[in-house]
Amino acid sequence: MARMSAIEAAVHILKIEGFTAAFGVPGAAINPLYAAMKKLGGIQHYLARHVEGASHMAEGYSRAAAGNIGLCIGTSGPAGTDMITGLYSASADSVPILCLTGQAPRDKLDKEDFQAVDIAAIAKPLTKMAITVMEPARLPSIFQKAMYLMRSDRPGPVLIDLPIDVQMAQIDFEPDNYQPLPPSKPAAPRAQAEKALDMLAAAERPVIVAGGGIINADASDLLVTFAELVNVPVIPTLMGLGTIPYDHPLMQGKVGLQTNDRYGNATYLRSDFVFGIGNRWANRHTGSIETYTKGRTFIHVDIEPMQIGRIFAPDLGIVSDAGAALRCFIEVAEERRAAGLLPDRSAWVAECQHRKKNMLRRTDYDQVPMKPQRVYQAMNDMLDRDTCYVTTIGLSQIAGAQFLRVYNPRNWINAAQAGPLGWTMPAALGVRAALPDKKIVALSGDYDFQFLVEELAVGAQHKLPYLHILVNNAYLGLIRQSQRSYDMEFQVSLGFDNINITEEDDAPAHYGVDHVALAKALGCKAIRVHKPEDFKAAFARAEALMEQYQVPVVIECILEPVTNISMGLDLNCINEFEDILCLDETLKAESDWVVAPKAE
Repeated sequence: MARMSAIEAAVHILKIEGFTAAFGVPGAAINPLYAAMKKLGGIQHYLARHVEGASHMAEGYSRAAAGNIGLCIGTSGPAGTDMITGLYSASADSVPILCLTGQAPRDKLDKEDFQAVDIAAIAKPLTKMAITVMEPARLPSIFQKAMYLMRSDRPGPVLIDLPIDVQMAQIDFEPDNYQPLPPSKPAAPRAQAEKALDMLAAAERPVIVAGGGIINADASDLLVTFAELVNVPVIPTLMGLGTIPYDHPLMQGKVGLQTNDRYGNATYLRSDFVFGIGNRWANRHTGSIETYTKGRTFIHVDIEPMQIGRIFAPDLGIVSDAGAALRCFIEVAEERRAAGLLPDRSAWVAECQHRKKNMLRRTDYDQVPMKPQRVYQAMNDMLDRDTCYVTTIGLSQIAGAQFLRVYNPRNWINAAQAGPLGWTMPAALGVRAALPDKKIVALSGDYDFQFLVEELAVGAQHKLPYLHILVNNAYLGLIRQSQRSYDMEFQVSLGFDNINITEEDDAPAHYGVDHVALAKALGCKAIRVHKPEDFKAAFARAEALMEQYQVPVVIECILEPVTNISMGLDLNCINEFEDILCLDETLKAESDWVVAPKAE
């Protein structure tokens, strides 16, 4: 059996398990790992400017393609604590990432040694496993278990803490003898699938709520097949955007307090049966549980048993991987279709489609400074159907989810539950590292952009081009809008008179930070847009700059300072602050969102 350092064994395992990229920042306590990666090759390392940024790059890499696991590396002490936000974001959205931290020697632990923080204890609540390796010979089995845990059941992150003396210790390890463990995933039994189809058949106005678990299972095609078989409208959650194309006849919009479509909320409120697959009933989707559940029957399919009944008790709970469940549902549905036992849903589907065509929000504003809605209209008009959007939090994300059209799975990459400011930029870089040929468009407000802006330099250094749409209103827009309920506007303005902006510049001096100059200082290119008629030229110029220089390109869109985005406290009371398009004025809450009968 071969003799090598424990950390060399770890690198062999990473390569066997399919790791080809890593994001991190070296340091004294993790240098043995870097030495092993340099010696053995095969893992491309991207040098982050902040370890939190590296953790979000790893997240973006994981979210970009089925089977990916992002690798984040940092040294001891603050590098590990910097990873915590990334671990939280990954855990919250069921995303596997592997975080490796250096650590002080074993004999210095619990002695307040330099940077000897107990990172495993700190990370434990946010991971499927967080462990400090105390015996060098156990390192291969710990890595093997980490890979198994990240891929099994509900995916999630793992942190392995590596004391420097453990990394450097010699162990016996034969790479050719190592085998990855097959992951475990529960599968719906036939009897539950039959029960679910019985319940669906008894409903008059059913909807399918499609969650991110379908994307994790790489089962979006199965969802569409099942929905078409039973002819039931689909409502994707925020994490489930792209499970069914925006323009599919059965795609009936988003439901929620913030990231919603007018027709989506209306269709949901009309429904009497909800078939949830791979979703978690997040509070910004449901609003009040009383409104969400009243008068409806529920099926909930989730890979994690503890999720069933966590928010409310469904009428039928099924513990299953979403893909395995959908395959079983399709099998039963095909048999029933052949036997002529599936109900005719054409009238219900037509009713839903009518709402989708007629209950809209206005976007065709031409004023200057621009409204954000006009930016999203331009993005829909000018970006490819297979564009991958990356975003995280704020009015930019909420409005983006309301207006942007998503057609394919993994084309909406969003830190949906944690929503950490600064996430968008490093996550987009991680997506680009995973998908070198994909059209990637990040979307940020000005504060999200500024939060980890130093990571733009990573894109310049490592030639990771992507387009970053920056909507700048010089405000913490979501917090400003939230403060309306407190009758205040306090500490939410990002504007100041920038003394370095002159009359010759095209930047609004009172908006504060010159983002174009900032992007250029970090080795990237940037364009500023003030008027809607300039979008076409700006998008074309951005494409040319990315092609020529292979760096990120920022398009900064100067917005009016205050635009309130549609949201509310419950599904039945969304406040539409801006103009709506009611193309059929008979569609009203008073008529239960159905077309009023014509007078005789």
